[in-house]
Amino acid sequence: MERLSITVDVVTTELDEADATPAHRPRPTRAHRPWTTVLGIMAAALALWMVLDATTLRHNAQVSPVGTRRTVALAFLNPLASTTSVLQIADFEKAANALLGRDGNVIGNGQTFAVSGPKSKAHPKAPAGPHGTTPPVNLLAHPTAAAPLRALLIGDSLGLDLGGSLQNALAATGVVSATLDGKESTGLTRPDYFNWPQELSGDLSNQHPEVVVAMMGANDPQDFLGPPDVPFGTEAWSTEYFHRARSFMRLATSQGARLLWVGLPPMQDPVLNQKIEVVNALQRKAAKSLHGVEYISATKVLGATYSPFTTVNGQVINTRTPDGIHITPQGGSLLANAVVARMHGALGINLP
Repeated sequence: MERLSITVDVVTTELDEADATPAHRPRPTRAHRPWTTVLGIMAAALALWMVLDATTLRHNAQVSPVGTRRTVALAFLNPLASTTSVLQIADFEKAANALLGRDGNVIGNGQTFAVSGPKSKAHPKAPAGPHGTTPPVNLLAHPTAAAPLRALLIGDSLGLDLGGSLQNALAATGVVSATLDGKESTGLTRPDYFNWPQELSGDLSNQHPEVVVAMMGANDPQDFLGPPDVPFGTEAWSTEYFHRARSFMRLATSQGARLLWVGLPPMQDPVLNQKIEVVNALQRKAAKSLHGVEYISATKVLGATYSPFTTVNGQVINTRTPDGIHITPQGGSLLANAVVARMHGALGINLP
């Protein structure tokens, strides 16, 4: 019996091992690397990324707001980017950026560039006048589908909030060909990030607009880059911004187009709102000093003080987004209606 018992035990053990499922088999022990090795690999990957992307990182630091953070970043990135340029490592970055469509600040490189409404053939450039000046383009007082009014809509992210609604409103008339060109986080203070005069010059040459509608400035309350830097809030800053705004408005009307400049609405943050009031006042002053420029106050449409809602004909409408800065599509439609009304009233354009 003892021999039989031993035999049975052995057979049973062999059967158990043969019939064991993978779930019951011992799992191999995973090799665990020391945390220092993992940290070293992560640091090496970060260093490689910084070397390959040094030029872009330096550009992003250059266009960031003036301050200690920007100064420290540039102190580190300037020599690194210069070294990668000498070693021609930056060429790989340029090739990769080109494949990704990151070609930088070039004409027509706005976030949105689309045309709505009836197509309009661009008119040839008018011949120079007797004193070398370009005679003004004749506004179409009664545009038609066959000869639509050419409108150019430009701006920053708030300009895009207005532009989308205005483009739809103008397209609905059936007699306006509206082009929208906008770029987020842009303005007149930092042409090193996005050069709006250069962009507008390209738009004027390509679109030959008869009416330009502009809304920008929410990103402008920051220092002008030097040397020397010009701090925001100083008299020198206000003087420089006024000249930049006026020069940009003159460029918009240089080929005979009429300009409708839309001011910025109140902001929820009291500190930002005070800065925006400074920008609005300078833009309004620049517009009033020029012929062919109409200034439209957003505060008369969306309220003199910040509120996420606006009451129109007894109906409460949500006009501002939760960030306390941007404008909802409903708010954009209210502003668009004000622009269309000014086109009809001040410019004498008959829109259905």
